[in-house]
Amino acid sequence: MPSSSSARTDREISIRADEFVWDHGGDTGAHRYLQPAICERLDAARARAVLDLGCGNGALTARIAAAGYDVVGCDHSASGIERARAALPGAVFFQHDVNAELPAAHTGRYDAVVSAEVIEHLLLPRKLLANALAALKPGGVFVATTPYHGYLKNLALALANRFDDHWHPLRDYGHVKFFSRRTFVRLFEEAGFTDIHYSTAGRIPPLACSMVVAGRKPA
Repeated sequence: MPSSSSARTDREISIRADEFVWDHGGDTGAHRYLQPAICERLDAARARAVLDLGCGNGALTARIAAAGYDVVGCDHSASGIERARAALPGAVFFQHDVNAELPAAHTGRYDAVVSAEVIEHLLLPRKLLANALAALKPGGVFVATTPYHGYLKNLALALANRFDDHWHPLRDYGHVKFFSRRTFVRLFEEAGFTDIHYSTAGRIPPLACSMVVAGRKPA
């Protein structure tokens, strides 16, 4: 739990936080445009059992479950897991650092792994993909999202002086990695995923909110 009452990492500047603190149980703005894009890839994969890796407060997990999937949630944040359990009673949530090796009970178990707006918070992003691979059954699909960075969007942010709002430099556990389409897709290729699919979500593609990349674990 946070070591200071001023630590509110979800929506406000945070300091001295022991975790990414979730101070509410509802949707973020991102959940509303990410869920349809994620479920499109889950539908294409005919997935049923899904692991939400970095589930935060469980709001997106609940949306995916409402779409008909059997979802398990995992997050490092105790405040996130507490709110996730309240948001989706009866579902399985477990607290675990996504940088650490996945518990054996969750390896080779899932048709799909979802990780929405998580990888940009990780100093070691390849560990997330390693855990997704470990969690998936052969032929399973990993769907990850991260904020979009492209020339026109970055130019617009610079002209509007909005980089601080976009990058969250004063938030503990805020954004530390900033991917382009090329580097985001490259992570999937490095990890050994095949049939890689790229799309964007939120706004028009040149000014998209997020990138959505899906890849299949080799059978």
